[in-house]
Amino acid sequence: METAEHLDYYRIAEAINYLKDNFKRQPDLDEVAQSIHLSPYHFQRMFTRWAGISPKKFLQYLSIDHAKQVLKRQASLSEAAFDTGLSGTSRLHDLFVNIEGMTPAEYKNGGKALHINFSYAETIFGNMLVASTQKGICYMAFADDKDEAFNGLYDLFPYAAYYQLTDTVQQNALQIFRHDWSHLPQIKLHLKGTPFQLKVWETLLKIPLGGLNTYQAVAQHIHLPLASRAVGSAIGANPVAFLIPCHRVIKSTGHTGQYHCGSKRKTAIIGWEAARAGSNQ
Repeated sequence: METAEHLDYYRIAEAINYLKDNFKRQPDLDEVAQSIHLSPYHFQRMFTRWAGISPKKFLQYLSIDHAKQVLKRQASLSEAAFDTGLSGTSRLHDLFVNIEGMTPAEYKNGGKALHINFSYAETIFGNMLVASTQKGICYMAFADDKDEAFNGLYDLFPYAAYYQLTDTVQQNALQIFRHDWSHLPQIKLHLKGTPFQLKVWETLLKIPLGGLNTYQAVAQHIHLPLASRAVGSAIGANPVAFLIPCHRVIKSTGHTGQYHCGSKRKTAIIGWEAARAGSNQ
């Protein structure tokens, strides 16, 4: 059975999409509530419970002007935005996520001899498929369609042995969706990727919570300033949704751009993280 918070996400996602499409008009509470067929009172309570802030405050985080200001602050810090960051939860991913690339044999043979546990879990952004090997998390994807999500995993490792089983590695990783991030365990990722992809994914881990960056900035950080298109492809191939925060990379114009798990979900995640970062300042 789906949790109330999980069910709320689908309604809130519609409201966020409405806010995103109409933020220039700064729609009021009554208008947004009406768009998802709720009373203003119930919408305000539901939204605040889900996001931790009011719809009005969340609207500010959806503004392109806000995104541009975040990008400007990080650009002014240049390398420091990646390499030093801030203390506490703003450096969450870089502190507790560790990437290990698969061996050349594991990479080439489609996961032959790998034992992969997988399970489905409810998160505040919808259902998710999470999979693990003995060494760590190898795949996470939002699973609006469970079969489609599993096929994405299977395409990466067509010769692996699969077991639908929830293990401790998966449970630890899913704690990222809790509101309290003060006692998260270290998480290891066991990823299939080229050296270039691994370098890009490691760079994404250094974008702080509530922060945003551009494809060009990521390319410059890995010392390949002309490789923005290749960086975009590597980001699109990210096999671990949310933990490797590809959602934090947007266009230089301030528009969120595409996201393989849906642009509506990307907008929701960016706003939710901005709220979390704002509450910790």
